[in-house]
Amino acid sequence: MHKRFRNGIFLLVIVIISLIGILFFYSKNNQPPIIFEELKEYQAIIDSLKVNQITKKKAYKIKPFNPNFITDYKGYTLGMSIAEIDRLHDYRKNGKWINSIVEFKNVTKVSDSLLKSISPLFKFPDWVSQRNFNKKKTKGKIQQKTFDQKLDLNRVTTIQLQEKFNIPDFIADRIIKYRTKIDGFVDDIQLKDVIGLYNNQRIKILTHYTVKSGRKVIPINIHKATVKELTEVPYIDFEMALEIRDHIIAKGKISSFEELSEIDGFSLEKIDRIALYLSLE
Repeated sequence: MHKRFRNGIFLLVIVIISLIGILFFYSKNNQPPIIFEELKEYQAIIDSLKVNQITKKKAYKIKPFNPNFITDYKGYTLGMSIAEIDRLHDYRKNGKWINSIVEFKNVTKVSDSLLKSISPLFKFPDWVSQRNFNKKKTKGKIQQKTFDQKLDLNRVTTIQLQEKFNIPDFIADRIIKYRTKIDGFVDDIQLKDVIGLYNNQRIKILTHYTVKSGRKVIPINIHKATVKELTEVPYIDFEMALEIRDHIIAKGKISSFEELSEIDGFSLEKIDRIALYLSLE
């Protein structure tokens, strides 16, 4: 190649490289500055949207619940029909309790498909779960007594509890004292309130004894109950009665006893016993 052509090509390469360099530095110097404050604001918005989405998912997640306290709204969200919800409420108005999935099916007459989807969420009291477990475990071995065959729990003595069920004397004495304190058992479930009485001991007692006598309790409407009436419930002291009244005044009306869990210090564990003395209507 002629020397003149080589020099021309070399000069052309130098010009091209120079132009590329000028364009690179020019474009770099003319880029708008990055505003970190705006980026922080955008990131804060994105983070808040993520938190809001997570909160919504948690809000719509159905937690385990006691099927005895299904409200109209709760039943609707579960997919129950009005007739099925009414059957449950009518059953509960008679002072009866649902203590198993089969019993829920027989009372409400829900479809098998719906029962299959909601029954894993059922949460029965510990003594009911333990009783159902023992029934399965001892099925065919121990014959369950009927109501007529059982003796009155409100008349059992400390001696009978010790000799028949091998209950320690101080626990047997505690049962009788608690029974006196609440002016007689209203329901078998109240035996659960005796401190130190184990589940297996309680179940043994209830296979032979049940509440047959004692005062007849008419549940008081919690929305109309005075503080004094609330304190007459064995599980509510004066301070808690004031908290409940203030809560109901603030809310206007509650649709289930579970809403009382919003009150600091209120335990959901004794809702089924409180419901023996109070009603929502």
